[in-house]
Amino acid sequence: MSDKVLITGGAGYIGSHTAWAFLDRGYRVVVLDDLSTGFESSVPASARFVRTRLDDIGSVREVLAAERPAGVIHFAGSTVVPESVAEPARYYTNNTANSLALFDACAEAGVGTVIFSSTAAVYGITGSAPVAETAPTAPISPYGWSKLFTERMLQDIAQARGMSAGILRYFNVAGADGQLRTGQLTRGATHLIKVAVECAVGARPAIEVFGDDYDTPDGTCVRDFIHVSDLAEAHVLAFERLHADGGQLLLNCGYGRGYSVRQVLDTVTALAGPIAARHASRRPGDAPSVVADTRALRNTLPWSPRYTDLRDIVATALAWERAQQSARPRLAESA
Repeated sequence: MSDKVLITGGAGYIGSHTAWAFLDRGYRVVVLDDLSTGFESSVPASARFVRTRLDDIGSVREVLAAERPAGVIHFAGSTVVPESVAEPARYYTNNTANSLALFDACAEAGVGTVIFSSTAAVYGITGSAPVAETAPTAPISPYGWSKLFTERMLQDIAQARGMSAGILRYFNVAGADGQLRTGQLTRGATHLIKVAVECAVGARPAIEVFGDDYDTPDGTCVRDFIHVSDLAEAHVLAFERLHADGGQLLLNCGYGRGYSVRQVLDTVTALAGPIAARHASRRPGDAPSVVADTRALRNTLPWSPRYTDLRDIVATALAWERAQQSARPRLAESA
């Protein structure tokens, strides 16, 4: 079998961790990214990097024809829920229309397996109980709808064209590579743990808590946080399963346990000292509680997560942020 995979969005946060996960397993990796939100410095040196836009489908087809990967791991897209509410057309273009062209190109190029980066946002309002893959899908944001439409397109195209397909629905991704080879560099990040550790190292003055009157134990939103390296490992295992056996997979990726915004801030404080937090109005598109039922993931793949404790997730995010802070003066001096 071919030992090469192509990763779209591989210069981004989750994509770069997944590139490392495949490389660590002995695969050859090609990263395709336009660097609109990603960073070339996040691409592993041993991966081949191709800078191109996903909507330049001619260029994408050329890369697929030249590289002939066994699988495509598709991350490239827009991911900010409130932004999708303000700019829905952008999200349907970036996440849905561009993915349609990519999946068609993969089928034409004879790619055997495609794995798509989806989201728990496809479920909408879920309540406090863990949500399984069989739960109704009723997104409450254009972001969630753009991902749900893309899921269905991949399933239909894969069925018609003889590809195997994996859809991984992420819950809240956080943390950084334990060896600090990569981490989250997103400018103006909105992810809770990222913003909190930026506050802890002085990169931000304060963090806003969007709503404290939700129907949750402490009034703040509850989320299931999954460490990015554990999520990256799930991609490798899903690819290997599909490449060997074919078919389709639809799997939630989380730990099956929720933590509130307040609990996250308390954990950051315990590890790094007090941070400034101020309350703000609810954001559009935020659900009160979203926690994964992960039985399908654990029963389908030989997945053994390493970072299931919130404290461990925060610790790696904090270590990454401290490393970035210490590097900034040296970068400034060399500029």
